[in-house]
Amino acid sequence: MRSSSFLAFCLLCCLISSPESLRAEAPRVGHVVVVSFDGGKPAVIEESEMPVLKKLAAEGAVTWTANTILPPKTLPSHTSMLTGLDVSHHGVIWNDWQPLRGVVKVPTLFSLAKATGKSTALFAGKVKFRHLWLPDSLDAFGLDNVYDEAHLPSGDEKQLVPSQAVAGLAATYLAEHKPALCFVHFPDPDSAGHKSGWGSPEQKEAFKVSDQALGQIVKAIEKGGFSDDCVIIVSADHGGTGKNHSQDTPSDRNIPWVAWGKGVKPGFAIAGPVMTYDTAATALWLLGVDRPATLDGHPVLEAFQN
Repeated sequence: MRSSSFLAFCLLCCLISSPESLRAEAPRVGHVVVVSFDGGKPAVIEESEMPVLKKLAAEGAVTWTANTILPPKTLPSHTSMLTGLDVSHHGVIWNDWQPLRGVVKVPTLFSLAKATGKSTALFAGKVKFRHLWLPDSLDAFGLDNVYDEAHLPSGDEKQLVPSQAVAGLAATYLAEHKPALCFVHFPDPDSAGHKSGWGSPEQKEAFKVSDQALGQIVKAIEKGGFSDDCVIIVSADHGGTGKNHSQDTPSDRNIPWVAWGKGVKPGFAIAGPVMTYDTAATALWLLGVDRPATLDGHPVLEAFQN
């Protein structure tokens, strides 16, 4: 009996001393804010005037060669980013607002966090994000905050909320309500890319304006008083070639992935591969929310201090 008790005691000590055993139990931060630049091709970002994003990247952990899923389209890609699943597992293969399809049929980052009592919010510039609004998963949805899948007709798909307006809504909410989890989507670069081309002067201007919107988010976190207990993750859904994005090429699939804030390795270049569905896994890990075994994504542990 003494021998078996001693072995059990040793096993308990090993579990307690292992960082791996604590990752799903102890929150590393109180707040995670995920920001997506729609159409955020790294090569164009490099050429654009984006001092806020580039400062976060220089001070935090970054890779400019992360990848999105196939097809590299806005709704399938963001669904992977916010569920932790590849498109073959979450089933969202369409790329516009189709009310009759209802909402995504798998848990989202928001529903998983909400189930543990954490506050959540989503602010997006495109109506199609309503497909990610599971019942009781969000305290705030930035378009209209009315949960009704049939409220907006499919013809409203082309209505956009510009990046600055999205940031204004999100910044006010962040500063006042301090949600544990918040997602912010900037549509302007994608709109400019489809109209004028990826890498065009018009798109670079859209990146500049969207970077100013990102600045609003950073200031709101500071105003809310939780910048010391927050991680900001900045990424994108796809790149682009010409005036579109649909191919299995680095130009269309490469995206940035930046982590900045509490516990992030400063000035660190992420060497390992990063996929867009790793964003959800990383956010759950940071918040101490158990990750379903079915997730395709994994936390980007390399970016964080032990």
